[in-house]
Amino acid sequence: MKIYKFLSLLFTAILLFSVSSCRNNDDDDLQDTTPGKLQVKFENGFNNLGQIVLGQTIQTSSNGQKHQFSTLKYIISNITLIDENGGEFKYHYNDPDKGAFIVDQSDADASGVVYLNLTEIAKGNYKKIKFGLGISPQAYLLGQSGQGEFWQTAKTEGMAWSWAAGYIFTKLEGKYGASATNTKFMNHAGNMGDPNANGTPNLYREITLDLPTTARVSKDVTPSVHILADLNQYLSGQTPLTLDTANNMAMGSSVHLVNVTENVSKMFKVDHVHND
Repeated sequence: MKIYKFLSLLFTAILLFSVSSCRNNDDDDLQDTTPGKLQVKFENGFNNLGQIVLGQTIQTSSNGQKHQFSTLKYIISNITLIDENGGEFKYHYNDPDKGAFIVDQSDADASGVVYLNLTEIAKGNYKKIKFGLGISPQAYLLGQSGQGEFWQTAKTEGMAWSWAAGYIFTKLEGKYGASATNTKFMNHAGNMGDPNANGTPNLYREITLDLPTTARVSKDVTPSVHILADLNQYLSGQTPLTLDTANNMAMGSSVHLVNVTENVSKMFKVDHVHND
């Protein structure tokens, strides 16, 4: 009987110790706020043709105009993650040197994806992602001291105006035509200087997208958010556009480029999220 009583007490002690350890581990997990990482993937394509191969993929717009891209670039900045409670984690907000990126189709891998790798992301369960298309006027007004590195990168990548101050937010170049793509076009959309001071349209846009699966950022899990960009929106978006001699070399913030910006700002959607 004494042996049975001893074994019973021993079993109870082990059980209590195990439960206590589990609780301590759970408490440690809850209290661990070590930041993690996040990967954001951008895949440019035409939703009915798949990925875009520069100089090769030809699309026909809703107005019946054929077009193809030789250059496809845009600036992404002010990435913000929104958690399950509506709280926001802002990744180097209005800090272009650390928080702005150029998505360049010529940098895409074999599967057509351009990767942005973010570090020091606050631990959390995120339900939405928000980002800017372009550089905000507030960030631009920081001057060279607040964005010197990215300014040099943008100049090297051809995403800054050579004759005026400011950034090219979206750079689309290629050829178009009715039956064949034999006429060149260059549509460069962006702000020149401070649009509020200049009285010109502000082409900076912020886009908010729902995540189909919660992105669970922690020190052990690096989620990957895969965003598709449907370039059909360029000429076949909410405002159908036709390229012609009046707009095929448009640069700045003309009415045509305001329409281009509105169209392409709606080309993004999150396809899936991996929590690996």
